Amino acid sequence: MKGETPIQLLPATSSITIKRLITLGILTYEDLLNYFPFRYENYSRISSIGQAQPTEKITLKGRVITVHNEYTKNGKNVQKVCITDGNLQIKLIWFNQPFIIRTVRPHHYISVSGTINLFARSIVMQVEHYEIVASLEEETIHTGRLVPIYPEIRGLSSRTLREKMWYILTHYTTDEIFPPSLIAAYRLMNEKDAYLHIHFPYTLQKAREARHRLSFDELTIIQLASQMVKNEWKKEKTNAPLHITQSMRDEFIHSLPFALTHAQKRALGEITKDLAQKKPMNRLLQGEVGSGKTVIAAASAWYVHRNKGKTLILAPTEILAQQHYVTLQSLFTQSTLSHPPTVALYTASSKPKKNEIEKKNIIVGTHALLSNASLFSSVGLVIVDEQHKFGVTQRAQLKKKGISPHLLTMTATPIPRTIMLTLYGELDISVIDELPAGRIQTKSYLVANSKRESAYTWIKKQIQTLGIQTFIVCPLIDESDKETLKSVKAAKNEFNKLQKTFFRECRIGLLHGKMKSEEKNDMMYNFAKKNVDILISTPVVEVGIDIPNATIIIIEASERFGLAQLHQLRGRVGRGDKQSYCFLFTEKNDTKIAERLKIFTRTHSGFELAEHDLKIRGTGELYGVRQHGASQLKIADVTDFQLIKETKKALTDFLQEYTLHDFPVLQKRLAQYTILHISRD
Repeated sequence: MKGETPIQLLPATSSITIKRLITLGILTYEDLLNYFPFRYENYSRISSIGQAQPTEKITLKGRVITVHNEYTKNGKNVQKVCITDGNLQIKLIWFNQPFIIRTVRPHHYISVSGTINLFARSIVMQVEHYEIVASLEEETIHTGRLVPIYPEIRGLSSRTLREKMWYILTHYTTDEIFPPSLIAAYRLMNEKDAYLHIHFPYTLQKAREARHRLSFDELTIIQLASQMVKNEWKKEKTNAPLHITQSMRDEFIHSLPFALTHAQKRALGEITKDLAQKKPMNRLLQGEVGSGKTVIAAASAWYVHRNKGKTLILAPTEILAQQHYVTLQSLFTQSTLSHPPTVALYTASSKPKKNEIEKKNIIVGTHALLSNASLFSSVGLVIVDEQHKFGVTQRAQLKKKGISPHLLTMTATPIPRTIMLTLYGELDISVIDELPAGRIQTKSYLVANSKRESAYTWIKKQIQTLGIQTFIVCPLIDESDKETLKSVKAAKNEFNKLQKTFFRECRIGLLHGKMKSEEKNDMMYNFAKKNVDILISTPVVEVGIDIPNATIIIIEASERFGLAQLHQLRGRVGRGDKQSYCFLFTEKNDTKIAERLKIFTRTHSGFELAEHDLKIRGTGELYGVRQHGASQLKIADVTDFQLIKETKKALTDFLQEYTLHDFPVLQKRLAQYTILHISRD
């Protein structure tokens, strides 16, 4: 039986369970084995009935004597089962689980795990896990051991997952992905045992060894996949290397109404050098919100224009595309450049005619741009904003059109260095780690719930006397990568409440991801034109909003956000020449939450905050569910610097001694990872 067996072939599994597994992205037996438990319940102590003591968590095994259902005086439905271990008897109880009466029958052998309690003056066990067994010696999976607990969705329990895992582990065959010499050198558990002990460990030490081995595999494959993609990218040739003279560089820099920072000059130098190569550039430009990434993109696009090529700029949302269009249009129309490029906007709600767009030098739009073949003649550069994984499938789209352009990916998400090197190894990286001179630092405060009203009063006074504008951000309610109606409702409720109470005299707008593009654009236009004083929004539209007159941002339920996310939200203000403020509101009276949020109020570097997030919350919550990056890791931890160092060395050793062709299982895993992760935008 092979790991690629479709999940639909799992025996004794209902179609509903299959659908729920598929919802989790589990399509094959191998996918299921890679759905790992996040903790274990320790029921490994197997006791006799005579030794059971109140408050103990133990496992008992015995033969069923009686089974019945009864109601207590206060109306609770209780299922009672009496068992014997051959010496003594004990009652087992469940509450409100009537199916137990149909499942557990007299003369069955049963293994039960739970807590010993006093009930009606007798010692009983309140059962948490149970299973019917053929004999008292049979190996158990829900009781009598370290019991794995999995991330659950409604209707798909850990019990069901354990049963399916056990079936696959007892039928599944796997071949090692690494040679025996590497496994021995790094003291790794063999892979088959690692899968067994991650799901059904005999001891916590075995679980740790299994996690180490599977994390080793994952990090090595990630780094190998990145290296392979990078090698393939190097083999490609651009349509024509760009010819960029010193006079071109000087002309662009002198045309700007401001001086570039040292970090901007360094990044532009790295990009300029790439653009002059015969192989296409594949670079990630990372910089704080407001650090000036757009002007670097503009310079790159101008160099391409001077070489008679076009630039496509792809944004994740229409709002961000519109923002880039306005910024570039303003920059180039007011420029002293001898050959300023022309700029077009191409989105679902703004589609110029074909003959108009063909004349433009820079085309800004969403990813829908890639599907329009008529736009692709002489494209020399593609700039992708806030989409970290523009990968091999998108490149294939471009190659089909006969072009192999330079690629520049931009992000304002502060990514810790270890994550950059581990998860973005296929990209060269430039970092803008300083803000433009003269930028006034935003003041940040954690506001106690008792001072909310006085904060509102102060904000209203600022709006009325200084004419400034304010953002109020309501968090996503559900852990989802899409904005839900529930999230929209939360923003709408805040809008209705504030409109009727504290800010009756102010003009309030509402912005969320469920609105039509035209409605969103209208709202942003009115906010930019100062026709709206307060904009209440969900964080789905956080990227790319540039309103210099907005100097205050309130972040509701700020404990729901990671520090890096809060920093991105804070970047909505502080873009003008006035002092700006960020207020964190939280309903939670929790010391740890307060400590974490106070770190944010004291720290203004996005990179430092990302590192804090990594230490405090781990990788799972670093970016939130809407961001790529660490969320793609199934078991490894990018804070495990020692393991990252080990896997880098192991990979170097492996590639020096072996070729991939000798390891087909590793090749297959590598291909799967590349398709699922590196190719995903």
